[in-house]
Amino acid sequence: MSGAAQAEDYLHGKPGTTYQGIGGTTYGSDGSTQQRIGGTTYGSNGSTSQRIGGTTYNSDGSTSQQIGDTLYNSNGSTVQRIGNTTYGSDGTTCQKIGTSTYCN
Repeated sequence: MSGAAQAEDYLHGKPGTTYQGIGGTTYGSDGSTQQRIGGTTYGSNGSTSQRIGGTTYNSDGSTSQQIGDTLYNSNGSTVQRIGNTTYGSDGTTCQKIGTSTYCN
């Protein structure tokens, strides 16, 4: 799922998109899906990401590192989790309610 990041299992995605988690698969209202198998996540756009310790390695060459409740991406952006809400440095906010995540 392009543009989505995980911060302690809290999804941070694209503005205007709702995500629904069912089992190990997340379905986006934009038609995207991502499936997590072990430490690897497979996106419907062909992307993969592998988490090793606190660092995630993406198939596009980018990485992200989680320190506490903040995710630091190799492109300079950050995502901070406070409670059930994530705040992206790009101004995107996502709120997790049950198994759904709402981004705006």
